[in-house]
Amino acid sequence: MDGNNIRFIIKRQPTPQSTPHWEEFDLQWRHGMNVIIALRDIAENPVDRFGKVTTPVAYDSNCLEEICGSCAIRINGRAAMACSALVDKLEHPIRLEPLSRFPVVRDLVVDRGVLFENLKLIKAWVPLDGTYDLGAGPRIDPGTQEQMYPLSRCISCCLCLEVCPQVTESTRFVGAAIINQVRLFNEHPAGKTLKDERLHAMMGDGGIHECAYAQNCVQICPKNIPLTTSISIVYGQTMKKVLKDLVQSPETVTEGEVGHRRGVKNGS
Repeated sequence: MDGNNIRFIIKRQPTPQSTPHWEEFDLQWRHGMNVIIALRDIAENPVDRFGKVTTPVAYDSNCLEEICGSCAIRINGRAAMACSALVDKLEHPIRLEPLSRFPVVRDLVVDRGVLFENLKLIKAWVPLDGTYDLGAGPRIDPGTQEQMYPLSRCISCCLCLEVCPQVTESTRFVGAAIINQVRLFNEHPAGKTLKDERLHAMMGDGGIHECAYAQNCVQICPKNIPLTTSISIVYGQTMKKVLKDLVQSPETVTEGEVGHRRGVKNGS
């Protein structure tokens, strides 16, 4: 910080095929300023610290209350939510980069579509036939509700995927957020109807056997979701399902399940 000015060093990339480069901006400090406010200031006056007119920095944001999860970026090398990152609490100069585990669309905007494809993979929904009145849904006891509520607080920010060492192109690991959703819907009285299908998805390529239990996810989660507990519970459910399938019909075990058992046997 120079007097009342704050310097931002931002990684720019106009198109997915462009070579990334860095641009620097000096902004006037304001009380309570966060990273989103800084990006808005740049958008209003896109001039770098050398006086060169440039383009506004592309970024995602919506709620500004750490609820929507859209403003996740890397700040000073660490994955964080831009809306809750206060300038006064950050090391200066402040470096902003897009998340590194996802394809860049432009500047700080990345394509996190893989998360939603994996949500479809595990059927993260409660199936209902809306063509006729189904009456009242199944009752949920207060104890189950209390356990489920923290799991439902996921905002799809993908910070857990960003910090997980197992999320790579080779592993295609679905990540902690997806596993947590498996637990959430498997515990719901109506969601249990698809429990076996979700567990079969966990047995396949990129499933729960890829988790190395680094625990980075539970440390970074902005909503304090008990992700490692969810991973442990779903892992136990998946193993029981593997053994049950082997006992009942070993000839129908899929290639993904064979890989899962091999991984467990080898201690991976």
